[in-house]
Formats: sequence, C-alpha cells, structure tokens
Amino acid sequence: MNYKINKGFQAHEQLLKEIVANYETTGENFGNQDRNSLKLFALNSMTINVKSFKVPNIFNKIAYKFFRKSKAQRSFEYANKLIEFNIGTPQPLAYFEFKSGLFFKNSYYISEHLRYDLTYRELTTDFNYPNHEAILRAFTRFTYNLHEKGINFLDHSPGNTLIKTGEGDYKFYLVDLNRMRFESMSFEERIKNFAKLTIHKSMVEVMSDEYAKLINRDYNEVFELMWKETEAFQNRFHRKRRLKNKILFWRPKKY
Repeated sequence: MNYKINKGFQAHEQLLKEIVANYETTGENFGNQDRNSLKLFALNSMTINVKSFKVPNIFNKIAYKFFRKSKAQRSFEYANKLIEFNIGTPQPLAYFEFKSGLFFKNSYYISEHLRYDLTYRELTTDFNYPNHEAILRAFTRFTYNLHEKGINFLDHSPGNTLIKTGEGDYKFYLVDLNRMRFESMSFEERIKNFAKLTIHKSMVEVMSDEYAKLINRDYNEVFELMWKETEAFQNRFHRKRRLKNKILFWRPKKY
C-alpha cells in the first residue's frame, strides 16, 4: 500500500486506513458514478468523501505501476495545487494506492465533503433557476480566472463544478480533478474548454458575451468559435455512443 496524507490530517492516519480497508462494506453511497464509486464517511466531526477508482485494464495496470501517476494521486496533487492558486475545490485529505507484483490494483482519493447548492448541470436543465444568468456569467468569470492562472481543466463538464450561492455571491469548486494541465492557454484552447458544458445555444451566447468582455475580443468571434467547438464535441460524443452501442448489441449469427 502506498499513501500520502496532508498535514493537519495525519493524526487520523489509522482511521483513514480503516476506512479504505473496509470501503466495500461500510460508508454511505453518494451520487451516480458511471465507472467509479463514491461514498461518505464520518471522520470525527467532519464528513469526508472517498472516491474509489475502478481497477484499470491490463495496460493501465502496468502503466500505473511503473510509468504514470494514478488517478487518485493526480487528484490529490492537483487539488493541493488548486488551493495554492486560490481556486475552489473540496479540501484534499489523502490518497491511497494498492499494488500487487507487476500490477497496479486500485486507488482511493479522500477529500472533505462539500455542502453545495447546485452544480453547473442544474443550469442546463432548469432555465428558471433563480438568478440563472447571473450565475452563468459568474461561472464564466471563474473559468476565465482558471485560464489566466494557466489551469486547463480537461474535464470541464456539467457535473464537475459545484456551486454555492449567497446574496449575489457565487462560489465555485472543481471536482473530478485527475485530468488537468497547468499551462499557458491560447485563445482557441480557452474557448475549446467550454465545449463540454452545454448543448444550449442560449447558454453559449451568454458565456461568449461575458468571456468576450473579459478578454476584450469581438463577441461574434468568441461565440462562433465556442458554438463550433460545442457542436464538434457533441458530434464526437454521439458518434462514440453509436459505435459503442453497435459493439455492445452485436451478436454473431448462429448457423
């Protein structure tokens, strides 16, 4: 077992080890996870969020063993880096990895469970949400701040930004952090970073308007590129889904 615990939480080392060891039979399931699983646990007076990453395929079992950092380690390190940049994310506590012989087995990322009001996803499904446009514009400014600090969040998608609302004050927190690059971003890369967020042209129009003001570029230029990237992502997404369904439901003929 390989692990690292942040300062301030090392006094809970034994309890964190027990939580990971008993993960399958304890804890409260949280959210809908397609490939991984997420559970809540009590850590004294704190509620913590433990994400279990699925056992990787045979190639990644070797890659994570010898060549690449695991998703849990990357999530932990990126969370700490975001906090250094003063970017919102749930407080990281620790990560744990399990390896056996030549192969990597599985890993866990542990963070504080954040109480939030909504995610970006709710903005895509409820256009009557109070202060919808104001939140969307604040989110765009948050994304601009990421870009200005050289943070390319590759999984900038509807479920990966948690939002706390106040009286005209909105705070944003990134989750699902294992795919991220820290680099200077071109205009095209910045706009492409919005492509996974929504299928609604009206939302793209608002984000384009706000972002154009922030970077002092023409609105039409920003909107046309943002909508082009949005459509391109949707086309790729649905093409992959159709291909996956064909493979899933294909059955050889019996003679």
